[in-house]
Amino acid sequence: MRWAALLALFCLLLLAKGYWNATRDPVVRTATVAVADWPAGQAPLKVLLISDTHVAGPDMPPERLARIVGELNRLRPDIILVAGDLVSAKRIATHIYTADEVVAPLAGLQAPLGVVAAPGNHDHWFEPDALRGALERHGLRVLQNEAVKLGPLIVGGVDDEHSGHDDVPATLAVMDRLGKGIPLILSHSPDIVPAVKRPVAAILAGHTHCGQIRFPLIGALTYVSRYGDRFACGDINDDGQRVFVGAGLGTSLLPLRYLTLPDAWLITLEPKDPRR
Repeated sequence: MRWAALLALFCLLLLAKGYWNATRDPVVRTATVAVADWPAGQAPLKVLLISDTHVAGPDMPPERLARIVGELNRLRPDIILVAGDLVSAKRIATHIYTADEVVAPLAGLQAPLGVVAAPGNHDHWFEPDALRGALERHGLRVLQNEAVKLGPLIVGGVDDEHSGHDDVPATLAVMDRLGKGIPLILSHSPDIVPAVKRPVAAILAGHTHCGQIRFPLIGALTYVSRYGDRFACGDINDDGQRVFVGAGLGTSLLPLRYLTLPDAWLITLEPKDPRR
C-alpha cells in the first residue's frame, strides 16, 4: 500500500509539473537574419512569430491569450506572423470556444506592418470559414496560398500542409507578381520547406510544438512531421535556408508539456554585410 501511495503521489506531481509547464508565460527567443539585397535606407525590422495558440480549456482560455498578447506587444515588433492552429481538439478539453472567442484576443496584437495568419490543421478540422471570417473582422490578414506586400516585406502564406491544403508553387508565383521586397514565407507546418525551391529570407512555422512531451534520453514521442526531427524546433539552417519553428503558445491533445516550454520568436532582419 505504501508503494502504491508513493506511486500515485509521483504521478500526481508529474501531471502537475506538466500542466505548470504548459501554462507558463512564453519564452521569447531571439535571432538575427542577415538579408542580401536589402532595400537602401531601410532600417532593420523585427518579426514576431507566434503559433499554435490552441484556445480551449483548461490551459488556454481567451483571457490567458489576451494577457500573453499584451506582454508580446511590449516587444514592439514591426510585423507579427501567426502560424496557425488557433483552435484545439484536446482529448480532455474542458471547454471549446466559438471562432470569435478564439480569435478576439489576437485583435489586440499591435504591429505597424500588420498581423498576418496562415491556417493550421486544427483550424481546417474546426470551422475554417468561420475562423477566417473572425480573423478578418478583427483586422488580421489571412493568407492561404497567397501573398501580400507590407512595406519592404513580401509575405507568402502557405495553407496547411498537414491537412493537404498547401500549394507552395502558387504561393511563390503570387510573391513574384508583387515585385521586389524581402521575401518571407509563413506556414503552419515546416514540412513545406523542401518544396521551396529558391532561397527566401526566412521560413516561419509552428506545428511541431518542439515535441511538447519529451523525455530524458528518449526525446519527443513525435514531432508530427514526415521528416522526423529535421524541422523539429527552433532556429534551423537547412542547407543554407533559415527556418524558424516555434514551440507554440498552447498545447494539443493533452494540456501538458515536458522539457519544452511555450515560446515566441522575435527575429531581427538586417542588411547582410557585403564583406562576409
